[in-house]
Amino acid sequence: MIVNNNPIQGVIFDMDGTLVDSIPYHLQSWIIFLEKNGITIREEDFHAQNHGTLQEMIMRFFPNEKSADRIYELGEEKEETFRELYRPHMKEVPGVTPFLKTLSNQNKSIHLATMGEQDNIDYTIDHIDIRSFFQSLTGGHEVKNGKPDPEIFLKALDKAQIQAENAIVFEDSSGGIRAALGAGIPVFGIATTHTPQELENMGCQKAFLNFDEALNYFY
Repeated sequence: MIVNNNPIQGVIFDMDGTLVDSIPYHLQSWIIFLEKNGITIREEDFHAQNHGTLQEMIMRFFPNEKSADRIYELGEEKEETFRELYRPHMKEVPGVTPFLKTLSNQNKSIHLATMGEQDNIDYTIDHIDIRSFFQSLTGGHEVKNGKPDPEIFLKALDKAQIQAENAIVFEDSSGGIRAALGAGIPVFGIATTHTPQELENMGCQKAFLNFDEALNYFY
């Protein structure tokens, strides 16, 4: 696997919207959670607020809440709402497991960099049974600045002990693409929430409908 004339040693994956098509359920769970806490917001207005860490988002919606413990509790409530909503529907994006197996067989190191918290990471990768493929997991609880800030990808690179030019990222969102590019890593898209052309316009070198297409492209 060679990208931009550089040998690729490691592959970093976003999780929500990339490994699993979970973004619509995150959206629904935010709407439900906010309504339970007295905040009504239209879906089209929510998207402008949907960036950063879970803590950043809670503070955005609850600007008068100053208690760190209460902010944490609200975040946990939202994520539990998501897990309950998504549980009956969870499945991997087509081709995820074969793609990860191929990378592993090719001795590529495999890493996760998601704004999801640890409970959601565990819930997702264990449910679709892919934990064993990953050499490192980096979640939103480990960074101060959420995507589109590059911090999470810089941390993932540090854990992987590889240089940006020897890695690639798979992402599904504008914020994630901007974060990866900000860390100097080439990005490839998975078209769950945007079209392939939209993802390429955002900065992806190439975008795929699923990982079956990605596997055929790289191998």
